[in-house]
Amino acid sequence: MATIRVGTRGSALAMTQTTTVAERVSELAGSSYELVRVRTEGDVLKGSLSQIGGTGVFVAALRDAVLEERCDLAVHSLKDLPTLPADGLTVAAVPEREDVRDALCARDGLTLATLPDGARVGTGSPRRAAQLRAARPGIEVVDIRGNVDTRLGRVAGLVIGAPGDLDGVVLAAAGLRRLGREEAITELVDPAVMLPAPGQGALAVECREGGTAPGVREALASYDHAPTRLAVTAERAVLRRLEAGCSAPIGALAHLRGDELALEAVVCSLDGRSILRLTRSAPAADADAAAQLGHALADELLAAGAAAIAPLTS
Repeated sequence: MATIRVGTRGSALAMTQTTTVAERVSELAGSSYELVRVRTEGDVLKGSLSQIGGTGVFVAALRDAVLEERCDLAVHSLKDLPTLPADGLTVAAVPEREDVRDALCARDGLTLATLPDGARVGTGSPRRAAQLRAARPGIEVVDIRGNVDTRLGRVAGLVIGAPGDLDGVVLAAAGLRRLGREEAITELVDPAVMLPAPGQGALAVECREGGTAPGVREALASYDHAPTRLAVTAERAVLRRLEAGCSAPIGALAHLRGDELALEAVVCSLDGRSILRLTRSAPAADADAAAQLGHALADELLAAGAAAIAPLTS
């Protein structure tokens, strides 16, 4: 079988995630693999995610590389994927999810509760920023960009020789774990306090529709983790129904409880002063049922005034 070409961004986290996926898929397919680095707009442009076009800027070039047959697969952080599918592509596998929670990495072992008033906490996510402001109105939230190590370097005393101009930063626990940076975590934030982004902690393996070798298709089908796919399908359906972009101040988290899929979602104002949080459950029959659950919960949020609370236009 021909070598499987797997597209990836060039960051340390992307390379780590993609290598893990490529190794497993190649093992299941009985084939070798090579990584194809692709530079995306999100790697080049500066400024906040809302200014440069939302997290979709991290995937467009990778998708083009697959469509143009420069690679066979692309690996994405699922929370970076726009909710609308791309013509000619399909998400062929969603591997088992990592930790869904957000993680506080703070100086001196501080937690969200013990950060002093006036503490400066960095994040590039409007969702995290809004929930931080809601949980701790006395802290200052600072908009930051950069890879994981750059962000950790902003925390006072955490990285020798780094700026250290912040008291803490909030990052996805999954990324820190994949990079072996767990020691930087001072608190795994309870989803009751900070609901994660739809799809957080999960990866997506995208390929051309009908354009993948049979052995690879079978490997991807085997690699797909049904409970994770059901959960993220419901979460992303909330975003899609709300017509919100990936960087909107919206969180969603689903999990299986026996035969039921339980879904919780939150819509926040950017200043954290208004928060609408609802839950709903339904039988977890298949992906269509999961999507219908997400749509139904989104409709409840809209009926409760979500559009007046948060900027929901993609």
